Amino acid sequence: MQFNQTAVASKLLSSHMVSATNPKNNTLELVALSKHYSATSIAVDSIDLKVPTNHYCCLLGPSGCGKTSTLRMVAGHEVVTSGDIILGGRNITDAGATDRGTAMMFQSYALFPHLNSLDNVAFSLKMRGVAKAERHQRAMALLERVAMSQYAQRFPAELSGGQQQRIALARALIMQPRVLLLDEPLSALDPFLRIQMRAELRHWQKELGLTFIHVTHSQEEAMALADTMVVMNHGRIEQTGSPQQVFSQPSSEFVARFMGGHNILHTSAGLVAVRSDKISVSSDLPAGSQPHLRASLIDIEYQGSFSLLSFAPETDHKEPVSVMLPEAQVSSSWSAGHTYHLQWAEADSHPLGTGLQPRRSPIAA
Repeated sequence: MQFNQTAVASKLLSSHMVSATNPKNNTLELVALSKHYSATSIAVDSIDLKVPTNHYCCLLGPSGCGKTSTLRMVAGHEVVTSGDIILGGRNITDAGATDRGTAMMFQSYALFPHLNSLDNVAFSLKMRGVAKAERHQRAMALLERVAMSQYAQRFPAELSGGQQQRIALARALIMQPRVLLLDEPLSALDPFLRIQMRAELRHWQKELGLTFIHVTHSQEEAMALADTMVVMNHGRIEQTGSPQQVFSQPSSEFVARFMGGHNILHTSAGLVAVRSDKISVSSDLPAGSQPHLRASLIDIEYQGSFSLLSFAPETDHKEPVSVMLPEAQVSSSWSAGHTYHLQWAEADSHPLGTGLQPRRSPIAA
């Protein structure tokens, strides 16, 4: 009997999600969006962004770059200073948090400690006056969806971090949002569980057919999850693209340094980024016209199947150059203090722009 009830509830949930979510109408657009806390404190500086329907988008950047303020404006938890937020063709800039088609999953999960899992998930429906039997039926369907129905009567203190996250996800989905907003949802988990839960997030996003906007400061997390990565810096968007594009073809020195795994090199062609795993090392001057430089070996760090080599270039720019080589390509004759030749393919060097500088426009009176 319990299985049949769950199956019926799941069908009810699916029908709710289909009716509430038009798969052709979940595109999120930010148009010249800004958040100013004062004339000198500008969190978000006139950004433009379009997130296609049913896309997984990660906002990525260091602390204070504006990613969380952007998320909170989309959620309706921060007042927009200027610009527009458009969801599915509807301008929701001034709509209330409960009337814009979004739901937010907080970093702390923010579960009510005095409510069990079932009532935590059903709470929003209770606030809207939905009868107890219906809200519990819909909440149980969501708990089943996230494999937590067996914990329906447990309180938050009786759940692990990963279990609490699933309850928080179910609670966010109960109002059938078009866009799910996630604020550092994996930061409180241990490394093993973090990897497991990010796989589940990606699965849920595809299964539910929702647009996800996920804020993180972890490059690894963003690359594992995102269809689109948005790298932010000082309230501006430095680069938008697929994980492969952003990592392999950084548009600015900031993006290259933030993503890691790149060397910033000053060459005759200007400032370029070259990935550490795209540089070869030789004791002899390489033949041909491929770009190269002389450098003194600083250290070799063994990292299992790879080794990380650090070099001091013989140029005016003394920033160390890192090279990641398979262990089989590291010669036992190489030693610190000796000079070697570093070489890379022209196609593997990417010119770097200066990046976007904050506009810091004054607040209108």
